[in-house]
Amino acid sequence: MEFVGFLGNDALKARLSAADARGKLSHCYLISGPEGSGKHTLARILSAAMQCTHASRRPCGVCPACRKVFAAQHPDVIFVRDAEHKQIAVDVVRAARADVFIRPNEGRKKIYIFDQPMGIAAQNALLKILEEPPDYAVFLLLYTSAESLLATIRSRCAELTLAPVQGEAALDFLRKQFPETPPETLSAALTRAGGWLGQAAAQIRDEAFSPAAAQFAACFATRDALALLELLIPMEKCKREQLLPVLEQLRQLLCRALAAKTGAEMPRAPYDAICRTRTGAEILGAVQALQRAIDDLNANVGVGAVIGWLSVQLR
Repeated sequence: MEFVGFLGNDALKARLSAADARGKLSHCYLISGPEGSGKHTLARILSAAMQCTHASRRPCGVCPACRKVFAAQHPDVIFVRDAEHKQIAVDVVRAARADVFIRPNEGRKKIYIFDQPMGIAAQNALLKILEEPPDYAVFLLLYTSAESLLATIRSRCAELTLAPVQGEAALDFLRKQFPETPPETLSAALTRAGGWLGQAAAQIRDEAFSPAAAQFAACFATRDALALLELLIPMEKCKREQLLPVLEQLRQLLCRALAAKTGAEMPRAPYDAICRTRTGAEILGAVQALQRAIDDLNANVGVGAVIGWLSVQLR
C-alpha cells in the first residue's frame, strides 16, 4: 500500500500493507491520535486504496477512483457529521445505518467516515450495523482518544493509534510546506508540537504575525507607552468582528513570549526583545489584560471602552 503524505508510523503502515496484500483489510478501523496527527490523511489513503482500480499499486493516485477520493468527490466515501450539534445525534446515525443497505454508486466499497463525537445512544445505534454490515460497507472512526468510544464499539474495530514524527523526515516535510521559513523556526515548532506535524504546521502559520502585531511587540518590548497608545487608539474605529482577531493575535504573541521566557524552545524574533526587557509577571499581566478585553468584546462591551481600558493596562 502506498502512503504518500503520511509520514512515520512504520509499523502501522507495514501492518496495513500486509493486510491489503492478503485482501484482509478490516471493515472498521478506529484511527486515534491528537489534533494534527494525520487521522484524516490516513483515512483518505485507506479510502482511496479500497476504491482504487490499479492492478497492484494502491492507492495509485491517478485512476478516476483515487482522484475522486483525494478531491473529496467520491460518492461512496461519505462523512457522517451533524452540523447542528457538537455530537452526532442518534437520528443521524440511524439515517447512515439505513443508507448502508443501498449498494455503492460506483465504487467497490461504501465507506463511512465518522470524525465527530457521538453520545451513548448514537454509539449504540452504530453498534447494530457494525455487528453485521454488508460485505461492501466500511467504517472509519476518527477520534482523539479511543477511550471515548464504548468498549463494544472498540471490540469490533481494528485500532490504529498514530504516533508523532521526529527527525529529518519531519523537518523535510515542514521545509517543503514552508520554504521561506527559517530552519530554527521549523525546528522549534516541531519540538513544541511534540512531533505532531499538523500542530507544527498550524503553529508556523500562526507565527506569520501581522505588521500591527510586530509593531505592538516592538512597542511593548521598549516600554514606549506613547507609541503603544498611537497603535491602540485607532482601533476604537474598528468593528467588533474586525478587532477580535487582532487582539487574539496579540495575545498569542505574548503567550509565546511568556513560553520563551520560561525556557521553551522558540524562534528568536519577535519574542527575544520582549524576553530581555519584560519580566514574566509583566508578560503574564498583559496576556490576562488582552484575554479580558477579548471576553468583554464577546460580551458586547463597547469597542471604545475596551480599547480605552486596554491602553491603560498595556504599559
